[in-house]
Amino acid sequence: MTRRKMFAMTTMSATALAAADDAPRRAFFELRSYYMRNSKSNQIKRTTDFVSGVYTPAVRRAGVGPVGIFSAVIAPESPFLIVVSGYPSLAAMQTSMEKLAADADYQKGLAEFDASPELAYIRTESTLLRCFGSVPAIETGAGPANRPARTFEMRTYESDTDTTLKRKIKMFDEGEVAIFRRNGLQPVFFGEALVGPKLPRLTYMVAYENMAAREKAWSSFSADSEWKKLVGTPGNSDAEIVANISNAILKPVAGSDIR
Repeated sequence: MTRRKMFAMTTMSATALAAADDAPRRAFFELRSYYMRNSKSNQIKRTTDFVSGVYTPAVRRAGVGPVGIFSAVIAPESPFLIVVSGYPSLAAMQTSMEKLAADADYQKGLAEFDASPELAYIRTESTLLRCFGSVPAIETGAGPANRPARTFEMRTYESDTDTTLKRKIKMFDEGEVAIFRRNGLQPVFFGEALVGPKLPRLTYMVAYENMAAREKAWSSFSADSEWKKLVGTPGNSDAEIVANISNAILKPVAGSDIR
């Protein structure tokens, strides 16, 4: 190998490393669902009070954030409560879990919550996700603290295989997320599920100022020429890469960083 070729290869390697360093680090987040029943013991209030007043302050002390807390407006399997917990890395997640386990105030509150003879919820379900490259971290949304709470939509796309899931994620990263933003769908998170039920799948959340804005945004998105071109590309249709779609309309509850 000539000295010139060695120099060229070294330069190319350095450029590649610099590009990798410049790329935003993709965060992780947990989606935890508390499934409840409408009951005389008021599971909804008890669980919401615990999550908002005990769990969320404790995980913030442990370095978790942002934290989003949502209840159902229109969704299957409601009533439920969804908690979104953000972590910059898996190492940070492990550290926060250790801090939570050592938090005396939280452990006391948890023991009191669990001590009631009446169930506060039926079951919990948890999924670990990694953010997309195009939305590398949870976006809480800009705006004054006293603005009205926005309307949120969480959608889950199941795929038949990991290969088709990767193709759908590529669609989002290379165009669809930008089309969302342009048409009024405000990204909160886009994540690939790594651990949890119904794999392979992805889940994303977008926000609107209200339900009327949601209808307008989706209408505009459906008519977008770039979207039509993207979805019309061979291999990009839902029939080819998405096996099932489910969605839920949500609202934030007290203590949520995402509003």
